[in-house]
Amino acid sequence: MVFRAGVVEDNKESRELLCGYLEKFGKERNCDFNVACYGDALEFLDEFSGNFDIIFMDIELPHLNGMDAVKKIRERDKSVIVIFVTNMAQYAVKGYEVNALDFIVKPVQYDGFAMKMDRALERFKTMRDKDIWITERNNKRRLRASDIKYVEVEHHSVIYHTTEGNYTAYDQLQNVCVALADLPFALCNRCFLVNLRYVTAIEEFSVIVDGEPLQISRNKKKSFLTALNEYLGGR
Repeated sequence: MVFRAGVVEDNKESRELLCGYLEKFGKERNCDFNVACYGDALEFLDEFSGNFDIIFMDIELPHLNGMDAVKKIRERDKSVIVIFVTNMAQYAVKGYEVNALDFIVKPVQYDGFAMKMDRALERFKTMRDKDIWITERNNKRRLRASDIKYVEVEHHSVIYHTTEGNYTAYDQLQNVCVALADLPFALCNRCFLVNLRYVTAIEEFSVIVDGEPLQISRNKKKSFLTALNEYLGGR
């Protein structure tokens, strides 16, 4: 399997080290990495179009720091895997605000790097995509699961809220749950099935899904947060 990796690091030695580690890891895990390297975040953002599977991002960068760069990345791609590489461990925890998978503290050691990459590979498994078919009146429509932000039940119908618009189908939410059972979706209440890739924040009893607040019921909050934490942890 071939993965597309971006390394954003202004230090040449650090870039070369990460590239060497990716090559070594790929040989050990029987996978390949196509690596593109960038000396600053602005250069990377100019070329970024959702065309990477994993990004290694330094935090201390000229012109635009790595944390702000990833915030801009998340405006275009909610699910690309991001690992911060930094000597500022005290700031790395903020990476979770932008749904970073993890962070690596400099100087990077291979054993720690390989451990993070194993988590990334597990995340890839949870990000498998598939198409589903829905019935709209007398028509059928194919939707890509990764484009579905959340599914809402309304009377005897379900509404698929997607990146391309909303689509209403005559179905039951429990059937949708079964169809998407092997993908990162979770119920936040009995009316909403949420794609965890689009979760940007949790506020008391609300989950923010691509900027839209949805209520989390008391009896679903624990299971929903568990599912979200497992997704963020790559399990």
